[in-house]
Amino acid sequence: MKVLFWASAFIVFYTYVGYGLVLFVLVRLRRLIEGKRPTPIIPEGGHPSLALVVAAYNEADIMAAKIENTLALRYPEEKLSLLFVTDGSTDGTPEVIRDFPNIELMHAPERKGKINAIHRAMRQVEADVVVFTDANTYLNEDALLLLARHYQDPTVGAVSGEKRVRIEENADATAGEGMYWKYESTLKKWDSELHSVVGAAGELFSVRRSLYQPVPDDTILDDFMISMQIAQRGYRIVYEPEAYATELSSENIGEELKRKVRIAAGGIQSILRLPEAANPVKDPLLSFQYISHRVLRWTVTPFLMILALVVNGIIFATSGETFYLLLLFAQLLFYAMALAGWVLENKKIKSKIFFVPYYFCMMNYAVLMGIRRYLTGQQKAAWDKSRRKAADHTQEKTHL
Repeated sequence: MKVLFWASAFIVFYTYVGYGLVLFVLVRLRRLIEGKRPTPIIPEGGHPSLALVVAAYNEADIMAAKIENTLALRYPEEKLSLLFVTDGSTDGTPEVIRDFPNIELMHAPERKGKINAIHRAMRQVEADVVVFTDANTYLNEDALLLLARHYQDPTVGAVSGEKRVRIEENADATAGEGMYWKYESTLKKWDSELHSVVGAAGELFSVRRSLYQPVPDDTILDDFMISMQIAQRGYRIVYEPEAYATELSSENIGEELKRKVRIAAGGIQSILRLPEAANPVKDPLLSFQYISHRVLRWTVTPFLMILALVVNGIIFATSGETFYLLLLFAQLLFYAMALAGWVLENKKIKSKIFFVPYYFCMMNYAVLMGIRRYLTGQQKAAWDKSRRKAADHTQEKTHL
């Protein structure tokens, strides 16, 4: 029982803390041996042709602001094309886009999901590099230039930007979302410097068009699958934190939970469809990063958290050892703080001390629910966006 407890506790610790520590050490060692990776510079007139693709569904209320942000992006005009896909939209989104002749519009009346819309767009795109971004995110003006420069390196097949979550001063437990993404961004920086990021976020990522491979129409995490298929072929996914997409936090913790459950369902689907990424024979370093950063989170770790608590209780009940009583107390205290965070969130009372454990437990609960939804066939691939906090878009662009 003690072996089972310590094995479970170690994997949980490694998943959320230990991998970051190991990654930190490996990156430092790599710098000592090979030096820091150089930042590519695009020669004068050498910018690759680039297409920005935005898949939007019923985003009429923010589309004008999104277009204004898009038109403000810096990139050689003769090398840039803009394509918006609005399949299934019924709220006037296509009509808003038609007022801007320099943006190409693709629209089909039937809604078949985001990935189907992207596949339609990719059959038409001819640019060397394709950048994907969401309709409800706003990019910094140099984002395209910063992404494109990495394609000077022929070993790079995809480049991911950074997702930034804008937290309002009166934010509730969704403030945990911002803290989570700051930690994730740090891990991605180190992943990228060591070898490769393991998957890109759909808010802002790019690929070489020649390496793009369509994924099945029922794919839940299309951005993750598209980028990882490129990594499986031996190309690096680079992380560019200075190219960023900013969005508001989820409207409430319920909306954030809905989003996390969908991601978890897509995570288990991706793991089942990407067996080569976990094969250490083909690419040992990619496999190590993929299993450590993704597979453990999306599979066994949430179950091991429960197992560690139960086994800890059994060990103390049968042995009476004070040490295991202290460990049990520490676990119960953590979950009590998470419970307090849930209660305070429902009462609209702010306290980050309790909201952070609450958000952490919510994420792991979402994994359990996501696995259940995927295995029971309840998770649809159709794009079901979560509601975000309302904001004044003028202020939002100033923030960028």
